[in-house]
Amino acid sequence: MDKQTKYRELFLMLQSLLEGETDEICAMANLAAAIQERFSFLWTGFYRVVDGQLVLGPFQGPVACTRIPYGKGVCGTAWKEDRTIVVPDVEKFPGHIRCSSAAVSEIVVPVHSRNCPDAASRPVKAVLDIDSTDLAAFGEVDAEWLEKIAELL
Repeated sequence: MDKQTKYRELFLMLQSLLEGETDEICAMANLAAAIQERFSFLWTGFYRVVDGQLVLGPFQGPVACTRIPYGKGVCGTAWKEDRTIVVPDVEKFPGHIRCSSAAVSEIVVPVHSRNCPDAASRPVKAVLDIDSTDLAAFGEVDAEWLEKIAELL
């Protein structure tokens, strides 16, 4: 099964699973577990914006960094720049924060607050972070579908 099909099926399953769920932590936990189960990445999880920093949230995988400053590493940069960042080789990302020596590539997707009526100015409330042991594991297909999945929150 190709990646596009895997994401499409995952998205439909997550839509159903998260329908009516109001607890963000619960939703993040199931979302991380479903992505991890489908793709078997090294690490899949969330960092939540709490008191001006990213704080570890629900995840699947090895032990992770617990706090990340604004604008630091891939996660902090995705938060600061409010954009999805695909890193084919973490060794080449300036300021990369190494939480696991096994992580070789990474994708980070901002998750926006739904509490703001103007969609263009919704603040980032979390980031979805996924690490892989493979070089260049992520691309446009991953970014497109993971952004759609992040919107479910």
